[in-house]
Formats: sequence, C-alpha cells, structure tokens
Amino acid sequence: MSSGIGFRARFSPVISENPSVLAIFHHLLVLSLAGIIGAEFVLIRGDLSAATLKRLAGIDRHYGIIAMLIIIIGICRVIYGLKGWEFYVYNWVFWAKMAAFGIVGLLSIIPTIRFISWKRQASANPGFQVPVAELASVKTYVRAEAFIFLLIPIFAAAMARGYGY
Repeated sequence: MSSGIGFRARFSPVISENPSVLAIFHHLLVLSLAGIIGAEFVLIRGDLSAATLKRLAGIDRHYGIIAMLIIIIGICRVIYGLKGWEFYVYNWVFWAKMAAFGIVGLLSIIPTIRFISWKRQASANPGFQVPVAELASVKTYVRAEAFIFLLIPIFAAAMARGYGY
C-alpha cells in the first residue's frame, strides 16, 4: 500500500520548486478572513431578519474553515518555507502574531455561538427578535476581533523586514 516515501518527501519537492505557493495561499486566506470579519461587522449593524441571521451563520462557517486553512498553510510555511523553522520559532514577533491570531479566534467563539442560536430561534419562530443585550455583546466581540486582527499584518510586515529574530 505504501510506497515507502513519507508525506514530507512527496510534498516537499512541490514546495521547494515553488516556494511562493504557500505564501500566496496564506496571504489570500488571510485577506479572505479579513473580508469575512468585515462582512460580519457590517451585517450585525443592520436589521437582523431571519435571512440575515442565516447569512451570518453561513459566513461564520466559512470563517472557521478559512481560519483552519490558515493554520494548516501557516504550519507548512514554517516547515517548508524559505526562512526555515528556526526563523519562526525564535522570533518574538512571530509569537506576537500567533497570539493575536489566537485572541481573534477566542473572541470569535461567542459570536459563533450566538449566530447559530439566533438562526435556530428565527427558524423556529418567524417573529424572533435578537435580544438587544446579546446583539450589543456580539457587536463588542466583533469590533474587538477586527481591532486585534489589524495587528496581524503589522506583525507580518515586521517579520518580513527581519524584526524579532
């Protein structure tokens, strides 16, 4: 069944011949995540009809998928990237960027739970109105996500210029 060649040996030549592939995918995914945070930010400011709540839940599902892909591609960049894993492991700016990404992820938990709950309640009850206190809480979390997310490209730019190593 196995050819005796490990995953790394099969995958590594693709990356070593095209080292920018991971960087391109990584950047596109991060920009997509920024767009999703922006979309959530805009949608929670308007009328939260059943259709909007369904849209929010769908957008948030993509948020999770893209965040996981960013993590996977990011790990591949550390392992197979041009700078080598040592550049990342010993770089405090990298860890600051990871902390910012982790905080954004943690801040997204409450809005995700609320979007799913609101969607279910709106499906079961056509007259459902989002509780004002819950909406205010979600707005605060999404604003905080957006603010902390802004730190990620700042840290990335600092790393690209050699800071922290």
